[in-house]
Amino acid sequence: MSGHSKWATTKHKKAILDSRRAKSFAKLIKNIEVAARAGGADLAGNPGLELAVAKAKKTSVPSDNIDRAVKRGAGLTGEVIDYSEIIYEARGPQGSAVLIECLTDNKNRAASEVRIGITRNGGSIADPGSVAYMFARKGVVGLPKNGLTEDDVLMAVLDAGADEVKEAGESFEIHSEPTDLRAIVAALEEADIAYESDEIEFVPSMQVELDAEGARKFLKLVDALEELDDVQNVYSNANISAEVMAELEED
Repeated sequence: MSGHSKWATTKHKKAILDSRRAKSFAKLIKNIEVAARAGGADLAGNPGLELAVAKAKKTSVPSDNIDRAVKRGAGLTGEVIDYSEIIYEARGPQGSAVLIECLTDNKNRAASEVRIGITRNGGSIADPGSVAYMFARKGVVGLPKNGLTEDDVLMAVLDAGADEVKEAGESFEIHSEPTDLRAIVAALEEADIAYESDEIEFVPSMQVELDAEGARKFLKLVDALEELDDVQNVYSNANISAEVMAELEED
């Protein structure tokens, strides 16, 4: 699931993060392989690969793993890397919308596992296009407030192409067009503002508030989908308030 989602506080427990560390590495390695296959092994001439490698390093993926992934993807090892990008659409509890982004070398397996993950965990498959129109592809940078105001952040990134700065609990989110993401990050670095993550995500145009019952079902659905090897990201317009989250923490 994407890092800045409103339900992310439940993911910040050490046991959960540790259990998913290997899965996170696998996703990052897959992104490197795809980028290298598309544009070659030279980071200087392949912006997509440069970005994928930077993200892997930031997440502490070992350098040897990164180097092997670059060579595999670029065809320098004789292995054939052929992944397909697929997006599935679903409905979650209380009318919430869910997008499941997959990167797979077996479309039939991915389709079957995603369908089972949805239907067995309280969701339903949506017709193509019936969910996707609610989302826009955006660059999203997450950063801790650390005493900063919304205006402080906006002034640093406005000229770099930022569309808006939004509060997200104890953090800010900067939204931009995907093509402006690298410029946003460079502007933050120039202003000496630390950021936690920079991703290209599907951002919802509206949100659906979930009550405690809906939130429990929703988190179960997302957990099941994220466990699938072919699933890279899960996006939703579901919003879980701090009050509902506190109630869930008491369970």
